[in-house]
Amino acid sequence: MKLKIIGGGLAGPEAALVAARMGCEVDLYEMRPVRNTPAHQTSDFGELVCSNSLKSESENTAPWLLKAEMRRANSPLLACADASAVPAGHALAVDRVEFSRLIAQAIEAEPRIRVHREEVTSLDPEDGLTILASGPLTSSALSQEISRLTGGEHLSFYDSISPIVESDSINQERVYMAARWDKGTADYINCPMNKEEYDAFYDALVSAEQVKEKEWEKLDYFEGCLPIEELARRGRDTLRFGCMKPVGLRDPRTGKTPWAVVQLRCENLRADSYNLVGFQNHLKYGEQARILRMIPGLENAKFSRYGQIHRNTYIDAPRILTETLQMKDYPGILFAGQLSGVEGYTESIATGMLAGIYAATIAQGGTAIPVPRRTGLGSLIHYITHYEGKRFDPANITFDLIEPLEEETRKKIRDKKERHKIQCDRALEAFDGWWQHASQPGNFAIR
Repeated sequence: MKLKIIGGGLAGPEAALVAARMGCEVDLYEMRPVRNTPAHQTSDFGELVCSNSLKSESENTAPWLLKAEMRRANSPLLACADASAVPAGHALAVDRVEFSRLIAQAIEAEPRIRVHREEVTSLDPEDGLTILASGPLTSSALSQEISRLTGGEHLSFYDSISPIVESDSINQERVYMAARWDKGTADYINCPMNKEEYDAFYDALVSAEQVKEKEWEKLDYFEGCLPIEELARRGRDTLRFGCMKPVGLRDPRTGKTPWAVVQLRCENLRADSYNLVGFQNHLKYGEQARILRMIPGLENAKFSRYGQIHRNTYIDAPRILTETLQMKDYPGILFAGQLSGVEGYTESIATGMLAGIYAATIAQGGTAIPVPRRTGLGSLIHYITHYEGKRFDPANITFDLIEPLEEETRKKIRDKKERHKIQCDRALEAFDGWWQHASQPGNFAIR
């Protein structure tokens, strides 16, 4: 049975490569460059439009656990990320261009994948297996078709993109290299501020002119990626306890901790551009240039990209999806990526991996076995398929989602790090047991 996958971002190529390596014939559809989106700049597979980070590699953190499980399952895109990694302290960050190139190379090398550069505007539940991974910028025509099948409106929120500065325009005399608490290698450029500089920057930020909201828009931001000006309006010191927190970033030149710090993270292997970490915003470009050049070291900064806002679309997953990412009403249609209700690059790849495994298993005549709730992957899927609150919001992987320890164990072990280690150990053990069976549905195995 052929498998149709819609979307060439992160989840779609991951699902395509996984399913093809499990023996499926795959038709992969991507509408770019025939039809572009407001946020993408290329038609490349796996283009990262926001940050270039796939989050923490620190052992026994929730993002680490998710990636650990994915590596055990031979995630194709995570392998591409590892091969295109750039220095980022204790995080996994990638060279955007190289990451996309490696994904394209992997797809081209897979004889079972056929790529179609065209927009899909209609869905037929009777037309074989389909994985919808068209992402948060799903076209309006396909969005309407999904709404028709799901019997309701999409939910949506607005996501933000951080600015990127050219490295040769950074005044190196006013900045220093360091990682917080000296954890990992000193890969971040740090722009220190004293109180006077911070106050001036803050006042300029909260009074800056934003891009005008269109009549049809309702700017409902994702709490985990709020524009910096929205955060600043919550109080003068909010940024100093958030993206500009100075703790653990002592200036080696003075031996003192600054009042506030702006961190810049490397964008590519050439180190010719840096991302302003946490500085996503919805300000007019002229205002961004004026205000961001108030940051010490960025007085003459040249920006290769300014911050911006884009609309994210996702489904009401708890109402629509089963634990195997299939539609309850139409089991032949699966969802993956941010469209399914997860937030984040790693999470999108993770759901693409699972959708690819489940769809390939079904296509080969097997029964898809849900990943256990105890695992990091299972905890993420459990959230999007079992949330019971009034409003379903997308989620990143956090320890709040992972199956908690028994009350007796929690009382016995007070140290949070030790509890997290136990949870991770249990998760990996559960994952290994599931993977032993899931990787061999029938008489084939993932290579």
